[in-house]
Amino acid sequence: MPNTKSAIRRVRRVKKQTQINRIRKSKYKNAVKQMELLIKSKDKAKAKKYFSKFQSILMQVAKSGIVNKRTASRKISKVSKRI
Repeated sequence: MPNTKSAIRRVRRVKKQTQINRIRKSKYKNAVKQMELLIKSKDKAKAKKYFSKFQSILMQVAKSGIVNKRTASRKISKVSKRI
């Protein structure tokens, strides 16, 4: 249990931040899964159309620190080669 006022506030802040991070992480995972499905379905047109949104989501998540910037760039690069 937190003993000081600042520690109590910190606990509240960490709870909120954890929820936000969880949402961002699931957004990232869903984007990767969606892209994999589009590539596996061999529908190049839909995959190309979704690619810009996919790239945007990955970079937003990388910017917030949920995923390393290099990891996001690597995933984008591999997907672009497959398309």
